[in-house]
Amino acid sequence: MSIRRLHTEQPDSFKFTPANLKWAKDQIKKFPKGRQASAVIPLLWRAQEQESWLSKPAIEAVGTMLDMPFIRVLEVASFYFMFQLAPVGTVAHVQVCGTLSCMICGAEDLIGICKEVIADQPHALSEDGQFSWEEVECLGACTNAPMVQIGKDFYEDLTEESFREILAAFARGEVPTPGPQNGRYASEPLSGLSSLTEFNTGNYETNVSVTRALDYGDTVKRIQGNEVPILVAGKKPAKVKPASKQVK
Repeated sequence: MSIRRLHTEQPDSFKFTPANLKWAKDQIKKFPKGRQASAVIPLLWRAQEQESWLSKPAIEAVGTMLDMPFIRVLEVASFYFMFQLAPVGTVAHVQVCGTLSCMICGAEDLIGICKEVIADQPHALSEDGQFSWEEVECLGACTNAPMVQIGKDFYEDLTEESFREILAAFARGEVPTPGPQNGRYASEPLSGLSSLTEFNTGNYETNVSVTRALDYGDTVKRIQGNEVPILVAGKKPAKVKPASKQVK
């Protein structure tokens, strides 16, 4: 495992938004007295969702809330690769699965596009600061390889062309529909569903996971500003703020 350290440049402070603070306190209540440290992962995750990465002040704020030594919180944050210890793209951070199934099906081509379109090296920001990328281990969507995770959502069954279009759509300020990109409903054979067809009950022509993402209104970052978006069935997904520059 590589050594992961805090970023060299840090903000002066961190503070949960009112909605996120209430959410964090509710998480702590789920655990018995004296066991509040068990909430460290969800609180770190919410802090990262709020700021897009974990800063030293954010780690210390979580430690204070949980009465944990800061070093213990840092140990958790630096151990799990889902936590970003340096700034990521303001529009999208792309995690490319590079494990066996995806590698066989074209992950190296997707990584090549990331190097061409975003930055030569993983964890580096694009020239406009709006995109970043990294290669990660198996994300569990082997049937739909190759795939990437952006925010909370999977973009699956990718080709070089569809992946380029997804990045271009993000750059235009759009939020591409996640899930399979080749017309599949979920992970059924390419010939189509042969059973369980009655479970297509979403508001979109997509599986339940994708439908939930669309109903939230933002598949990239579902926590914006001071409030958590409310699930409103049937509403069209909101757009992210337009990018100031196109992805090169």
